[in-house]
Amino acid sequence: MRELEDVWREHAASMRGALVKRLGDLDRAEEALQEAVAQALRHWPDEGVPANPAGWLVTTAWRKAVDQLRREEVGKTKIAYTVPIGAPDSDDLLALIFGCCHPSLPEQARIALTLRAVCGLTTEEIAAAFLVPVPTMAQRLTRAKKLVRSRFGIPGPEEYGARLGAVLTVIYLLYNEGYLANSSTTAQRRDLATQALALARQLELLMPGEPEVIGLGVLLDLCEARSSGRFDTAGNLVLLADQDRSTWDSALIKRAVQRLDRVLLRRKAELLGRGRLASAPSGDGTAAGSTRPPLATARPGPYQIHAAIAALHATAPSYADTDWLQIRMLYMELHRHTGNPLALLSASVATWHARDASAGLAEVSRLAGELDGYRLYHATKARMLQELGREDEARSALERALSLTVNPAEKALLTDRLLASA
Repeated sequence: MRELEDVWREHAASMRGALVKRLGDLDRAEEALQEAVAQALRHWPDEGVPANPAGWLVTTAWRKAVDQLRREEVGKTKIAYTVPIGAPDSDDLLALIFGCCHPSLPEQARIALTLRAVCGLTTEEIAAAFLVPVPTMAQRLTRAKKLVRSRFGIPGPEEYGARLGAVLTVIYLLYNEGYLANSSTTAQRRDLATQALALARQLELLMPGEPEVIGLGVLLDLCEARSSGRFDTAGNLVLLADQDRSTWDSALIKRAVQRLDRVLLRRKAELLGRGRLASAPSGDGTAAGSTRPPLATARPGPYQIHAAIAALHATAPSYADTDWLQIRMLYMELHRHTGNPLALLSASVATWHARDASAGLAEVSRLAGELDGYRLYHATKARMLQELGREDEARSALERALSLTVNPAEKALLTDRLLASA
């Protein structure tokens, strides 16, 4: 039923959040919600779709959960402490994300569990986000769910700090999935992107003095401000170098950069690239001959660094005039924070543009062991090889990238490149 599918796609996470917040039981909430969906499939075709379909589903699920509790001995006590259900909202969803990000779980496990149980991403989508095989992620999710079942609860404000890092990552990965989906049927998921933006803004209201929360909010706003230029009218992916910057939301960019300026304070000149570095990047990510203090002295968190990189892209007059030396330095600092090889992959792109394709390729090639199964590693390598005139190697890299790609817009772009190189 199309109407039910649309409601589920848009409201499943907030409905789940509303139920778990009142029941304190993730499994029970999920089961009750599935029963409500089954009831909707039986009744809506004949009776019509309710005026508030999400409210209907969550109310029906609540009644089923309460009925189940009444039939259980333990439930007779527990039901006295449940809170009457109301309309689902983003407060419920954010509370549920904090609840699932239990600090007793390994960080990757709690992030993966939250993306699956709360945000509704598939195991395949989560595996792609973590660059691991699907069976590996399935095992992690099973273990995490067992561990958190007996410990689940909505935390108080005093517990937010221990869970915040995982919560930020959940919102970031949720937006990434919406921005460019790991799906063979759709290029982007605007519902997920919109949901992540709402969560980031709500979190910023909840924790207005937390620099990393502001960093994430700025990062997502800057990505969103450029989103209108990422696809053409035919739905084809448009790379940053080819985007029409006049279509970007300049007002949103300005507000986001101002927020970043405020949170970075005295270090904003270093992070936002006010002025150019004098010479090519050295091996440690700093610039030879620079008179500025090393970026590491500022010690911003990873989301502030991500936001600073996005700000440099968003405020550059053109792709060619982007401050690639500063971007490289920021990516190297990001790698020092996170150890994520994707930061080094992005740094290699900055090296390519700041120096030449040969220097960029040398850096990319060192990542083969860690990123051989990642499509953008091979796509990036192919572009550098093409610029160096190594056409056969470039074609092999493109073929490998295409074999690892599921997103239809990315597949079309890579296919076009392969045809052009034939």
